[in-house]
Amino acid sequence: MHTPEDLKQGYRRFRNGAFHQRAMLYEKLGDGQNPDIMIVACCDSRAEPAEIFDAAPGQLFVVRNVANLVPPFEETPGQHGVSAALEFAVTALRVKHIVVMGHGSCGGVSASLSAAEKEPVGQFIAPWVSILDASRDAVLATGPDDPQTALEHAGIGQSLDNLMSFPFIRDAVNAGELSLHGAWFAIGKGELHWRDGQTGAFEVIS
Repeated sequence: MHTPEDLKQGYRRFRNGAFHQRAMLYEKLGDGQNPDIMIVACCDSRAEPAEIFDAAPGQLFVVRNVANLVPPFEETPGQHGVSAALEFAVTALRVKHIVVMGHGSCGGVSASLSAAEKEPVGQFIAPWVSILDASRDAVLATGPDDPQTALEHAGIGQSLDNLMSFPFIRDAVNAGELSLHGAWFAIGKGELHWRDGQTGAFEVIS
């Protein structure tokens, strides 16, 4: 897609193709949604959750942002987009799983690493990716061969920890009503790596 006209043409193909084939599903979805899974994903155009997981409309509740970050819980006034999506997913939709999915060559993670070198990364990007500061500093202290991938993995773990700072998420997890998961997508290889909840290691899904 390169222009608005391309978008319109894409819509026409959708309308005559996928929508036509799933007309009954869309009619049902018009009355409401009931997904079991929420995905916190990056807004990167190369890592589309519905495509990666081969999911039908209505199966995934997705929130996307730079570097697939979950901020820690806070009660200060403001416009908390990710927190609002989490609240709706857990307290209204009652999703059973939340998956934080990162990906390779993430620009938000690169921005965090640049910030460590005092390089400017943007008026709005800098404060957002500062969520990664503690994880980034811990990763860099180990001197990894590939700090980019190491921080992409660590950032997923940080977001999972931050999820547990939300009282309504913590309560649902402790009640056995909600499970948290981490995943990482290697774009060039098309490989999905799933995070072990105990060790934090990532293993390729075969």
